[in-house]
Amino acid sequence: MSRIAGPSGLVVFGVTGDLSRKKLVPAVYDLANRGLLPPGFALTGFARPRWEGENFADVLHESAARHARTPFREDVWQQLRQEMRFVQGDFADDDAFELLAKEVGARDGTRGNHAFYLSVPPKCFATVVRQLKKHGLADPPEGAWRRAVVEKPFGHDLESARELNATVLDAFAPDAVFRVDHYLGKETVQNILALRFANTMFEPVWNRSYVDHVQITMAEDIGIGGRAGYYDGIGAARDVIQNHLLQLLALTAMEEPGSFTAEALAAEKSKVLAAVELPADLSAHTVRGQYAAGWQGGERVPGYRQEDGIDPGSTTDTYAAIKVGVRNRRWAGVPFYLRAGKRLGRRVTEIAVVLGRVPHSLFGRTATDALGRNAIVIRVQPDEGVTVRLGAKVPGTSMEIRDVSMDFAYDGSFTESSPEAYERLILDVLLGDAGLFPRTEEVELCWRILDPIERHWRDNGTVVPYPAGTWGPVEADTMLARDGRSWRRP
Repeated sequence: MSRIAGPSGLVVFGVTGDLSRKKLVPAVYDLANRGLLPPGFALTGFARPRWEGENFADVLHESAARHARTPFREDVWQQLRQEMRFVQGDFADDDAFELLAKEVGARDGTRGNHAFYLSVPPKCFATVVRQLKKHGLADPPEGAWRRAVVEKPFGHDLESARELNATVLDAFAPDAVFRVDHYLGKETVQNILALRFANTMFEPVWNRSYVDHVQITMAEDIGIGGRAGYYDGIGAARDVIQNHLLQLLALTAMEEPGSFTAEALAAEKSKVLAAVELPADLSAHTVRGQYAAGWQGGERVPGYRQEDGIDPGSTTDTYAAIKVGVRNRRWAGVPFYLRAGKRLGRRVTEIAVVLGRVPHSLFGRTATDALGRNAIVIRVQPDEGVTVRLGAKVPGTSMEIRDVSMDFAYDGSFTESSPEAYERLILDVLLGDAGLFPRTEEVELCWRILDPIERHWRDNGTVVPYPAGTWGPVEADTMLARDGRSWRRP
């Protein structure tokens, strides 16, 4: 991260919310601590006070000290604090936005360059964007820029995504809109591109001739916590498959771009997403589940319907698994299995490219009983790295072959520490580099893939239970068993 932002400022709406306190403000501090922010960088917070006399600066100081990735230095914080301002008000409050416009206009050190980060509930996105346009905040002074940063979920279906796109693009130019998928800011996700296109050993087998199938997993070992108001009615498929996992699929399956510009990357990802096809029988090749009470981490945990704030009759999915194909020459006939869930066996996100078996084996069946399939596994979190699984002879006088792993781990291979995803993304926003941000077409293509599945579940499907602490419902295992395959157990 040797790039340094030019004169600029960041306005964070919802500055005292969880995302801002745990991720955004600590990321801004870390960028300052690494020397990647310009002198006079301006941070402006917009929020409603949670209690009388709340001191926003003290709240953010505590958050930065607790959640920063780099060592906390009071002198760095105080330098940031000098250019920190706060505006209190409701998102529909014209007076508050007039005050915000005055604060933004008074920050001489930014030269008029400001990014507006909407760390707010999705239902507030359109309101905030309209207010920014109404009060002239979306219009940059001559020679300056203004940018909008929008968190997921970007809509709850294709129709709402299009409506939101129209609202945002009515206020900001297309290249000034940055839609955040924080997974794309992770080092290991970016390493997919390095793994594929900087090495000659993988490209020859990265196709239907050698790949049997691909599994993309995002498993969490926690429940919904205090997010009942957001999560219920959204579910696992809308929350992470529509964005995170389909973006990982696109990066895994895309062709080599002509360059690493935002336009070239988006073009190749969009080609893949446009080529995704759903199976004819969605009942057989999709599963939605909901965690029931069970044991996790040595303690008894409640089921989803027993969580605070959840309707006892809720049918929201906390687990979703789908099978899709990619209709092009490289991937025709190769299934991609995507799954995501809460209260699963452990926390892990990975992409497993599973290769086919050798066409003719010299070894007897007893020699290869313990041998699985070769696989290239990209671990996105928490143990970032890459594993190549292959067969090797067991030492001894007999010919016995077992699986072994060749492992690359980020924390053991580099002395440099990986920046937190939001560090990279905020810096890219300030630099105007949109390479890691999904474009309008990508967002709409992802909803085009998921919408038929959601409609099928609404009209025909049932939500099946699975005990907390397991790897999901048995129906998901059956889904792969029909194809003669099984899920990996990371």
